[in-house]
Amino acid sequence: MAITTCIFDAYGTLFDVSAAAREAAAEPGCDRLADLWPRLAEDWRRKQLEYSWLRAITGAHADFWQVTADGLDWAMEAHGLAGDEGLRARLLALYRELSAYPEVPGVLSALKQAGKGTAILSNGAPGMLADAVGSAGIGALLDDVLSVESVGIFKPAPQVYDLVGARFGCGPDEVLFVSSNGWDAAAAAGYGFVTAWVNRAGLPVDRMPWRPAHVLNDLAGIPALAEGA
Repeated sequence: MAITTCIFDAYGTLFDVSAAAREAAAEPGCDRLADLWPRLAEDWRRKQLEYSWLRAITGAHADFWQVTADGLDWAMEAHGLAGDEGLRARLLALYRELSAYPEVPGVLSALKQAGKGTAILSNGAPGMLADAVGSAGIGALLDDVLSVESVGIFKPAPQVYDLVGARFGCGPDEVLFVSSNGWDAAAAAGYGFVTAWVNRAGLPVDRMPWRPAHVLNDLAGIPALAEGA
């Protein structure tokens, strides 16, 4: 079946989740972040994801903005920054306008020109996704932005992947699903999507029952995959 629809995870796939800590560290008065921002960013992201999984398993859903703030609070305390409310507020503000990776506009534009449906499917809450898409200037290149908030559970729950077929009226085998998260790419492959894992960090493939059909270093090869997958 030909690919008709290209679906992208947002955070870490289209948007650089390290950008908030990196940009804050470069601002005047943020000397405390100069050396530790990479570790802070890594711990923030790790706890954000862990909290989403724990909430999904236990049924204690909260939106991804709350999960993001909770992950930051843990990371700040772990690095001796607890109580710095000014820094916390700045990091959260920067997270709402994360930088897109440089290839993103060109990739989305090429897919639109090829007649493919394009959308984000994300754990993100609608408001934070709208802010990130607007800041990156890619709204006109997307047919939709789908949030897990419409089903009240985080990825990789299958109810989340169901949103794609409901929106675009396509079968799973017509979808090229793109994520930088190995666990997300694996689960989406198990769901039936053709999956591409954007492995920017050169990590091993996750040991799960399913594996992504394609592994890429960045998003640049996605338009060619959409034509030939």
